[in-house]
Amino acid sequence: MEAELVDELPTGDRWRYEPKWDGFRGVFENDGGELALWSRNGRPLLRYFPELRVIGERLPPHSALDGEIVIERDGALDFDAMQNRLHPAESRVRRLSVETPATFIAFDILLWNGEPIHERPLSERRVELEKRAAGFTLSPQTTDRVLATQWLERLEMIGLDGVVCKRADLSYKPGSREAVLKVKHHKTSDCVIVGYRMNGKRIATLLLGLFAEDGTLDFVGHTSGITGQLQADLQKRLPPLVATGHLGAGRMPGGQSRWSQGKELEWVEVRPELVCEVRYDKMESDRFRHGTRFLRFRPDKEPSECTWTQVRRSRRADDPTISGLLAGPDSLPR
Repeated sequence: MEAELVDELPTGDRWRYEPKWDGFRGVFENDGGELALWSRNGRPLLRYFPELRVIGERLPPHSALDGEIVIERDGALDFDAMQNRLHPAESRVRRLSVETPATFIAFDILLWNGEPIHERPLSERRVELEKRAAGFTLSPQTTDRVLATQWLERLEMIGLDGVVCKRADLSYKPGSREAVLKVKHHKTSDCVIVGYRMNGKRIATLLLGLFAEDGTLDFVGHTSGITGQLQADLQKRLPPLVATGHLGAGRMPGGQSRWSQGKELEWVEVRPELVCEVRYDKMESDRFRHGTRFLRFRPDKEPSECTWTQVRRSRRADDPTISGLLAGPDSLPR
């Protein structure tokens, strides 16, 4: 099933809420003794996560579970470690399966010993999942919207990606968004504009930077969709600031992109004087995972105030952990 992105948690008795895990979606199946772990788009994943074969072996023949492959490190999800597992060398895959083992978290049951449980409503499927897949790691689920709101507010700090809301009265609907909604927390950050890329005569992308504690300025991501008055404004503001050498030893844009087939991405560096506020949804170890949305200029902010501390909050002793979440809602601090 797919999920429709909405702004708020839905209300009503027909909704069930689950944490939105940030890993690789996967359907684990035992097809008459042959094990497979399929991605959302039908790609085989089990070769990249050989340590999960033991999970599939617990399934009866002709059974399938829907879930998420995740890696936990220091109480939080590590998406970078997940990406590192997609490597063509089998020796590296096997080494990483020991160093950074993955977990399969099941949140739905599709088939069990040939029985088409996916045809039943979610309220019944969840009962069957808890009863039949007792030896698996199950994602928590609740009907309590207050608890779901707490998940939305607190679980992002340990790497989760929001809350998934599912219709309890509907069957499993492959490819449909009718039965599932998702809610994400969007956050904002003040960033320094460190450069831009052109598309013909138009500014296509702004490159963003944040300062480290030692004063190093790091490239952290980009914002696009520059149109209308913002385009005209930037055409006036940016060319007079063109200069080089301001990023110094910091993390640089313009390196090889995973999609660029070895080509370097050309960019124009500017003096780090313009500050803007952007909206983002996810932070990886050293950059915004997706493109950000430009909100406004911040002439009231000094560039030196644009630091990593905005997006990297220090962990506290009472923060939730992945193991605590999986132990059940009552084990989480409130």
